[in-house]
Amino acid sequence: MAEVNVEKLAGDIGTTVDKLLQQFSQAGITKKAGDNVTEAEKAQLLDHLSKSHGGTGSDGPARMTLQRKSKSTLSVTGSTGKAKAVQVEVRKTRTYVKKSAMEQEQEQQRLAAEEKARIEEQQKASQEAAELKAKQEAERKAKEDADRKAKEEAKRKADAERKAKQQQMTPEQSAKSEKDRIEAERLQKEAEEAALKKAEEEAKRQAEEARKLAEENEARWKKEEEERKKREETADHHLTTSTYAREAEDVADARDEQGSRRAKKKKKAPAKDKFAGAKGRKGKLKAPTSLQHGFQKPTADVKNEVRISETITVAELASRMAVKGAEVVKTMMKMGDMVTINQVIDQETAQLVAEEMGHKVIIVKENELEQTVLNDRHEDGKSEPRAPVVTVMGHVDHGKTSTLDYIRSAKVASGEAGGITQHIGAYHVETNGNMITFLDTPGHAAFTSMRARGAKATDIVILVVAADDGVMPQTKEAVQHARAAGVPLIIAVNKMDKEGADPDRVKNELAQLDVIPEDWGGDTQYVHISAKTGLGIDDLLEAVLMQSELLELRAPSEGMAAGVVIESRLDKGRGPVASILVQSGTLNQGDIVLCGLEYGRVRAMKDENGKDIKSAGPSIPVEILGLSGIPAAGDEATVVKDERKAREVALYRQGKFRDVKLARQQKAKLENMFTNMAEGDVSEVNVVLKADVQGSIEAISDSLTKLSTDEVKVKIVGSGVGGITETDATLAAASNAIVVGFNVRADASARKVIDTENLDLRYYSVIYALIEEVKQAMSGMLAPEFKQEIIGLAEVRDVFKSPKIGAIAGCMVTEGTIKRSAPIRVLRDNVVIYEGELESLRRFKDDVQDVRNGMECGIGVKNYNDVRVGDQIEVFETVEVQRTL
Repeated sequence: MAEVNVEKLAGDIGTTVDKLLQQFSQAGITKKAGDNVTEAEKAQLLDHLSKSHGGTGSDGPARMTLQRKSKSTLSVTGSTGKAKAVQVEVRKTRTYVKKSAMEQEQEQQRLAAEEKARIEEQQKASQEAAELKAKQEAERKAKEDADRKAKEEAKRKADAERKAKQQQMTPEQSAKSEKDRIEAERLQKEAEEAALKKAEEEAKRQAEEARKLAEENEARWKKEEEERKKREETADHHLTTSTYAREAEDVADARDEQGSRRAKKKKKAPAKDKFAGAKGRKGKLKAPTSLQHGFQKPTADVKNEVRISETITVAELASRMAVKGAEVVKTMMKMGDMVTINQVIDQETAQLVAEEMGHKVIIVKENELEQTVLNDRHEDGKSEPRAPVVTVMGHVDHGKTSTLDYIRSAKVASGEAGGITQHIGAYHVETNGNMITFLDTPGHAAFTSMRARGAKATDIVILVVAADDGVMPQTKEAVQHARAAGVPLIIAVNKMDKEGADPDRVKNELAQLDVIPEDWGGDTQYVHISAKTGLGIDDLLEAVLMQSELLELRAPSEGMAAGVVIESRLDKGRGPVASILVQSGTLNQGDIVLCGLEYGRVRAMKDENGKDIKSAGPSIPVEILGLSGIPAAGDEATVVKDERKAREVALYRQGKFRDVKLARQQKAKLENMFTNMAEGDVSEVNVVLKADVQGSIEAISDSLTKLSTDEVKVKIVGSGVGGITETDATLAAASNAIVVGFNVRADASARKVIDTENLDLRYYSVIYALIEEVKQAMSGMLAPEFKQEIIGLAEVRDVFKSPKIGAIAGCMVTEGTIKRSAPIRVLRDNVVIYEGELESLRRFKDDVQDVRNGMECGIGVKNYNDVRVGDQIEVFETVEVQRTL
């Protein structure tokens, strides 16, 4: 059986990766997420789990005895002629004996010896046949050589004699002798042909005998193999027979008991005997049997199957386990959680509590209604090959848009090209009879947000790299995103028509990021293109089609559609508009679509050219109208049958969304790391690291990685030089990561994402402070935090020179308030280039203490004159924040 990795095994057995890794560690096996698991390691883990729950592990009992009792009631006529009921109890005992280890080992040794003898016999027969053939070949060659030498010698002697005679003969005798010689040569040639024919017939006869011998050996070996398999089946037959017999007996017992219960129900007592025996000795009425209490206290604890949804109260959990709420509270207090009876707990905590109390847990993703609605979907027909979905990524000005424009103009008929990507963000082209769908979303935001929601919309990523520019920061980000999503890369080396193009440099720089070309022994295709002249565009499309063939992309084209939201917006005249990529089935106008937290009937559908269409199949992007609201990018869109049920599911999801989001946000906090680690939730701390120079990144990454322990690992999911961008924030949201900035700051769009997703963002300017704080958080010893709070931001619009002070920056306050007494930092391209204090703050000609948002002012920076237009001056203050765990 093929090996599986840890994530696949966790999904198969219905548990979390963290819990599975913990169980592997307890069983003495060191594993990480992503590692493969062998069959021997699975058996070792299963043995450990069996023994930890009181079992015997892989060494089961050698003898097992099953006892069954069945009761029946017989109606017997007594000596007086009256019928009376007699209880009959039948007891059955069956014993199963397991083969001992010694018997199994002897059986295996015997089979191995037989297999070895058969292989040796085959080898011996093959060797004998080869030796016979070689001997015959050697004899034939020796005979041919001897004949050839004898013929040459005889011919030589005959020629010598003939020449001697010719010298002594007259012309008439010479002519007669020549005639005799020709006749002799003819006879000799005929004799040689007859001998050759005879030799060929002999060789054919020997080949036929060898073939017959080989067929006899093959038939004999096949017969022995069948006999060996028959013996093995006979050896295991008694166990299978006893198993089937026991199952048949169970069915028969169940039917007997059911029949006896039905017979009791049908049987009615005569009217005169209805209360017979109801009076006791003193004439008092006793309660009839039908009114007597039938409950018997169970002798052992009852173990139930407990269904747990994403959130559940302690009281509801106790009810489902059929225990008192106080018992659940007591168990959770022993586990270190102080809870009340009405407190809401998350799914993982509830699962741990139920398993601690000995119950079997069934994880419920959504409510029963949602399961019912989604199960009503049916997909008709078999899977068929579908078109690949391609996302184009790359650094700014490396030619992403130009490449897409060339493909669009070359592969889409004129007249349809107008406004293709103005609204829908996707389009499809045809090349060589095959279709390719391109996602034309700006940046990596949609790509990452879809992955954060678990929706895999992209099959292949084309990474555009300029041949004259090489690998740049956004190129590295694109590689990180594609690798995190597990999507194959195709490298398009653009601008090959320019003089400074150096494709070998691109290969070398990408090889340092583990993107190895095929001609270097890797698995990544490199295509040289020019978006300006069209060089290599056909080769690029061919590479996409080749990669899609390797991926074997298939989807059913019939049945109810399912897809993913690419983007959505609110249109003034048309209401909510969603761009959907259909992934399976066929989406028709009039279908009812459940789309994340929204639902609705498809009132209209448009393709990428803005034309109305009635249906769309797999890998086709469409724009739909009719939803109740604006869905989020990455939400799954599913066609359902009942609009009322779709509305109920959407409302239920909206209610659950806030609780799940809050629970997810709290887990990613650095302050909560130690708490989560104590609960067994955290095995990795993900970090997105940005710094001002490459040396700082290498030093910090190395130091953080060395902090990893057996309980918790520090993993750098993304890193780079420069300010914190929106891409970094979305990557952190998708990976539940902490964002760390070293001498850099987040721009406005990144701060918006960080606030929306409630991410943990931390700024540092001293590497030791960064290392020490992470170390303290991992140790659980969190001292009071001194946090730098940004109170104002001013943008430099102009610079004036003053003979007394030096450079004066004419600024516009864009955020908060600029205070004269607070320390400042000068930022250029979101990177800290100077830290100090203000020397002067003026509004017109007056010295002022503070300037509010939206006003202009003049700022003089103390001991720093290299202020330029476009720089930002950040004013901050240090505040103390008491941490709580």
